[in-house]
Amino acid sequence: MNLVFALLMGTIFGTVLVKSEVASWFRIQKMFRFEEAHMFLIIGSAVVVGALSIVLIKKLGLRTLAGEEVTIRDKPYQKGVVIGGIIFGAGWVITGACPGPIYAQIGSGEYWALCSFIGAFCGAYLYALLRPRLPH
Repeated sequence: MNLVFALLMGTIFGTVLVKSEVASWFRIQKMFRFEEAHMFLIIGSAVVVGALSIVLIKKLGLRTLAGEEVTIRDKPYQKGVVIGGIIFGAGWVITGACPGPIYAQIGSGEYWALCSFIGAFCGAYLYALLRPRLPH
């Protein structure tokens, strides 16, 4: 049952990404060229919803569906976040996709996104291999 629910939610999420044009290579290119505000407004609204959600979780003492307390831990600053962000951003500009929309692009028949998927997979695998050697 969990698999069916996950597939349903993933399908709905992918449909929203495609219909809102968040998975559109052209929209992403226009964002990075500062030609339109479409993506900035979507990203900005996601940041606002996320921030409000965290405030509500903390203020109301909400729990998970399993009844466990939700804990949000502070994360220490690491210079690797900046380096990783630059690499992530460069990949986003080149491919026109961050990880979520890659699946939506593939699902909507844009099979060139398989190259993005392979690149993201290799990058994640390389990070997993190198993580023990990276400074903290």
